[in-house]
Amino acid sequence: MKEIIETIILNLVDNKDAVQITEKQDEKYIVFEVKVANEDMGRVIGRQGRLAKSIRTVIKSIAGKEHKKVSVEFVD
Repeated sequence: MKEIIETIILNLVDNKDAVQITEKQDEKYIVFEVKVANEDMGRVIGRQGRLAKSIRTVIKSIAGKEHKKVSVEFVD
């Protein structure tokens, strides 16, 4: 799943070197924290958060097949 998030984010941003994705995992719950450069944050989140919501939906659908709960957080 981390690779999918990374692929999506890297295709959205200009400053690819600033992208950091960390994974925190419990038994059934996974949290992905995505950090990008300040100037790219608007591109990743999208207007009214639509793009961020779409990214979360894709990842949650993949996680549903693996019977895991996933959260994607965009961190400054």
